[in-house]
Amino acid sequence: MSRWLCILLLVCAQAQAAPTTSGAGASNLPAAGSAISSDEIDRVLAERGIFRRIDTVRQSVSDKASDLVVHAMGFLGVPYRRGGNTADTGFDCSGFVRAIYEETVGKLLPRRAAEQAASTDKIDRADLKPGDLVFFNTMRRAFSHVGIYVGDNKFIHAPKPGAEVRVEDLRTAYWQRRFDGARRVQAEDVDQTASVR
Repeated sequence: MSRWLCILLLVCAQAQAAPTTSGAGASNLPAAGSAISSDEIDRVLAERGIFRRIDTVRQSVSDKASDLVVHAMGFLGVPYRRGGNTADTGFDCSGFVRAIYEETVGKLLPRRAAEQAASTDKIDRADLKPGDLVFFNTMRRAFSHVGIYVGDNKFIHAPKPGAEVRVEDLRTAYWQRRFDGARRVQAEDVDQTASVR
């Protein structure tokens, strides 16, 4: 498991822990701002059963899809930027999806959401697996928005100007009304020479 994922999970575990400041019930987590050793990370993750949960998730999906989703989660909080393709400049929805697929599995998707939909395989919503693409009509045209399905009816995406990369629920009324379909990226679907726009 990569060190950044361990740190991300440690932060999540700290946020879920009941706050205690002293005495026998005091938290045994490192103080905020202090250096965290890999042994401390491993200890906390083992205590909270997170290693076991990660192994369960990894067994239920392919390693590639799991790595893709974990990699995508590393960009939570990156600001939206129209036409953005990198974490340094910010992402728009299709730039985010394209960067994740290229960096994680080496697949170069087309630049625009509608092109990504056209170059991938249509699947039923009931067949969604982590790493699949979910499309929405958010601008009064089909396939104007895209995100990456992460499991449990959730998807990660770069939503809109003024917002940041975040995870949302497909079942909310807004996304249900705008859902355009799901697609799966297959090796033969992707043009390795897709142009950057």
